[in-house]
This record gives sequence, structure tokens and C-alpha cells, in this order.
Amino acid sequence: MVEFALYRHSAAVVALTLACFALSPPVRADAIVGKPAPEFTGQTSDGKTVKLGDYRGKTVVLEWTNHGCPFVGKHYGTGNMQALQKQAGNKDIVWLSVISSAPGRQGHVSPQRANELTASRGASPAAVILDEEGDIGRVYEATATPHMYVVDDKGVLAYKGAIDDIPSASHDDVAKATNYVRSALAAMAAGKLPDPRATRAYGCSVKYAR
Repeated sequence: MVEFALYRHSAAVVALTLACFALSPPVRADAIVGKPAPEFTGQTSDGKTVKLGDYRGKTVVLEWTNHGCPFVGKHYGTGNMQALQKQAGNKDIVWLSVISSAPGRQGHVSPQRANELTASRGASPAAVILDEEGDIGRVYEATATPHMYVVDDKGVLAYKGAIDDIPSASHDDVAKATNYVRSALAAMAAGKLPDPRATRAYGCSVKYAR
């Protein structure tokens, strides 16, 4: 009887332990500057599957975007974002635009519409990732459009935050601002760390599913 009681106790402990594991929330791989950037897999507007790890050995820029946001409009309307994308492409830097707007919310687009916007604006990202479930955006804690991240060639997050230091939607402010992304890329090309490495992003809130 004692052995049976011990067996029942052990079985109960095992069952409770398994239940605790089942109820535990998944471990988040948050985007922390100086740490490996969270891995992700996404679908592009061209119907391809891409992973961050596919670009190991290259610098990667992640740009959270929403075409209906006036802060995004500031940078595309002045050609600022397109110039950054072109500069990055010329230096073999991978630029990924990410749309985390949920269906029915501002900024959500079909794959076809995403490609139309890229063409009409003269933009040149390596790919546009459609993250309508918001999985990638939440892992990276993207809060605004635009929200910018720079990942170095070893997969480490080197910069995250605002695109520049003037948090306005005025087109006139683009020429006056210090562009943090451009500065970060220049510092990294010179073998230095970006300065600053993290800033507070400004813009429209990312339109995640409620």
C-alpha cells in the first residue's frame, strides 16, 4: 500500500509539472540592442517566404510602415525613405519593409496593393513583409510607423527607434533633422557602434489586431 501511495504521489507530481509547462507562456525573444535580433519568418508581397537568418552576413534594416500614416507620408513624400533604401541597396544592405496593420485597420494592404505602392513611390526595399497577424511586430515591440531597426552582419541588433530626431509630420523638417538610420549605417561601415543605439520611435501607432 505504501508503494502504491508513493506511485500515486509521483504520478501526480509529474502530471502537475506537465500541466505547468503546458500553461506557461511562450518565451519571447525581445529586440534588445546589443543582443541577437529575434528570428522571424514572414511572407512577402511577392508570395515568398523569408527569414531573418537568410541574410546572415549582411546588414539588415527593418522599417515598419503604414501608407496611411502622415509620419510615413513625410518620409516618402519628400523622397527621404526612398533615398535611404537606395543608399542601402547600393551598399549591399538588405532593406525589409514590414506592414503589421491588421485586416480592416489603417495601412492593411493586399499583396498586389503593397507592390503598387512600392512602384508608385519609387521605393526599393528588398522585400515588403505582410505581417497582418502582428507576430513579427510584437516580437520586435514595434510601436510606431515608421519604427526602424538595424541588424548587423552577425545578426545582432545594432540600432532601434526613430528614423530621425524631429518627431513631426512636417515635410520641411526632413532636411533639418539628424537621420539616425543613416548615421547608424555610416558608423557601422566605419567599424563603430551607432550613437545613439536606441531612441524613442515617433509616428502613428502600429495598427495591430485588437
